[in-house]
Amino acid sequence: MKVGYLFIMSLVFLLMAGPALASDSLRGLFKKVGPSVCVLKTFGNQDPPGSKGGPVRGYGLGSGVLISDDGKILTAAHVVNLADAVSAEFANGEKIPAKVLGSVPPADVALLQLERMPTGIGPAVLGDSDLMQVGDRVMVVGAPFGLGNTMSAGYLSGRHQLSEQLESLVDVEILQTDAAANTGNSGGPMFNMNGEVIGIVSAILTRSGGFDGISMAISSNVSRHLLLEEKPRWFGLDAVMLDKYAAAFNVPQKAGLLVKHVADGSVADALGIKGGNKVVKIGKQELLIGGDVILEVAGIVVSSDLETLKKIRKTLLEMEYGDTLAVKVLRAGEVHVLTTVLE
Repeated sequence: MKVGYLFIMSLVFLLMAGPALASDSLRGLFKKVGPSVCVLKTFGNQDPPGSKGGPVRGYGLGSGVLISDDGKILTAAHVVNLADAVSAEFANGEKIPAKVLGSVPPADVALLQLERMPTGIGPAVLGDSDLMQVGDRVMVVGAPFGLGNTMSAGYLSGRHQLSEQLESLVDVEILQTDAAANTGNSGGPMFNMNGEVIGIVSAILTRSGGFDGISMAISSNVSRHLLLEEKPRWFGLDAVMLDKYAAAFNVPQKAGLLVKHVADGSVADALGIKGGNKVVKIGKQELLIGGDVILEVAGIVVSSDLETLKKIRKTLLEMEYGDTLAVKVLRAGEVHVLTTVLE
């Protein structure tokens, strides 16, 4: 009888202690890795609301994580790709300017370089996302609605290969979690229980407009491959494919890329590519027009065909620093060839 009583009491103790042990683990983990996470504040081009007026410039908000001793930060491409200026704010109050080194919008990951390292803050470790399994506990740190150093916790709920579900320029793996994320969390890290970054928060699936229980992060191995193993480049433009409307825009070929926005300091800016200046509505689609239409990139004619776009991306990746990049554009009815030396 006494043995049974002790067994029951031991079981009760373990059940009561479980949440406390988990809380202690998360508390210690947050203290360890939280300082490596920063709030990113940006200024640059944004899509204008409604169908009137021209391009809009404004402030943006996101998160990022320090991953190297020389000041490199991982974040989401949609946070910084069109930014003219980026500032990283750390938990110790330091605000440090940063520049975009590379951005891969199809995978929604980007790499920044700080002007200097923050005082007394070390980088987080980039982990191996392939080791994660559904059911593993994870922690997300970021700045939802600008509230820096906010932590949420949950589990890895699923893994999804984007390239297997729809046509994509790059292979992308998405990690699904029930850890809460909201506006401002984009670009922030998802950690495993060893304090390693295994994902970069990208988006949420929502019907309410807020967190509905499903957050998505790009796996760390995708970020590592696209931004650290391949040469990072930042082209800094937003464009829409003109194929169905090519003739209406007097495009002298079957398709072209209508440029909407160009970010200061990017490769597109160095080329002298121009963005749009007026919003018009064609059918149910709103377009920012008046910008250049890209016809050729590095001698490859632009096409809506996925294989052609992959060929353009491959060619650009193979170009070395110091090489000359040529881009042919249609501007105000005339064809121009723009060039820049890659730095």
